[in-house]
This record gives sequence, C-alpha cells and structure tokens, in this order.
Amino acid sequence: MTSFDDREKAFEAKFAHDADLRFRILARRGKLIGLWAAEKLGKSGEAAEDYAKLVLLSDLEIPGDDDIIAKLFGDLKNLGVGEADIKAMLAEKLAQAEAQVMGEA
Repeated sequence: MTSFDDREKAFEAKFAHDADLRFRILARRGKLIGLWAAEKLGKSGEAAEDYAKLVLLSDLEIPGDDDIIAKLFGDLKNLGVGEADIKAMLAEKLAQAEAQVMGEA
C-alpha cells in the first residue's frame, strides 16, 4: 500500500503544481494583453499598468476567454480591432507568457 500512497501523493503534488503554473501563465497573459491594448488606446506608464490590471480582473469574471475578449473588443472596436485580432493576440501573448513563466521556474 505504501507504493500506492506515494504515487497518489506524487500525482496530487503534480496536479497542484500544474494548476499553479497554469494560473500564473494565464495571469501573465492577461497582463501582457492588457498592456498591448493599453498601447493601442494611447496609454503609457502607470495608466497602462492600471488598464492592464482592469483587463486581468475582467478575465476572472467568467471561465474561459469570452469575458476578456468582450472587454477588449468593447474598448478597442472604435480603433478597428476585431474579435479575430484579439483572439490572435491572446494566442500570441499566451505563448509569450508561457515562455516567461517557464523561464522563471
């Protein structure tokens, strides 16, 4: 039974580690996409950081990406940025966030 218990504990530890890593990557992606959108809106410095925080918070409202897409589309549609552009940028920023977080680990 000890072998089984050890494997179970290892599986639980890996699950917790993977969940923490996923959360950190998505949080980094939210900040990166928020900074990208802030630049599009002409914000810089502290205003850009504040906007990125708002985008990150909007991503916590509904599971999935629909909430962040709706927020960004609403803010950027007058600049000619469409949902497809936002989805493409989310994918790009996800890859960038994964590289950054994995580089820190």
